Amino acid sequence: MANPFTAHPSSVGETYLEHLRFAMRFGARMTAGGLAALVHAIFPFLFVTTAGRISDELVRMRAAARGRAIRIVDAATMQPIDYSI
Repeated sequence: MANPFTAHPSSVGETYLEHLRFAMRFGARMTAGGLAALVHAIFPFLFVTTAGRISDELVRMRAAARGRAIRIVDAATMQPIDYSI
């Protein structure tokens, strides 16, 4: 039986500690973005761009972890923005 603590990290090319560090950082950013969005829902004048900015950061983090380039659409112009990572 595979070790449940190392099977998934190994499948994505990471050690347990590398995966732990990435997942903790990613989860903390997700939590911050979610909290900003909840506060913004009640007080629309607070955290106006925070949740969207954090969402974009998360996409870049995932792409960088996989060594890929990503395409994000500019909300104002609906044109793609290329990020090379």
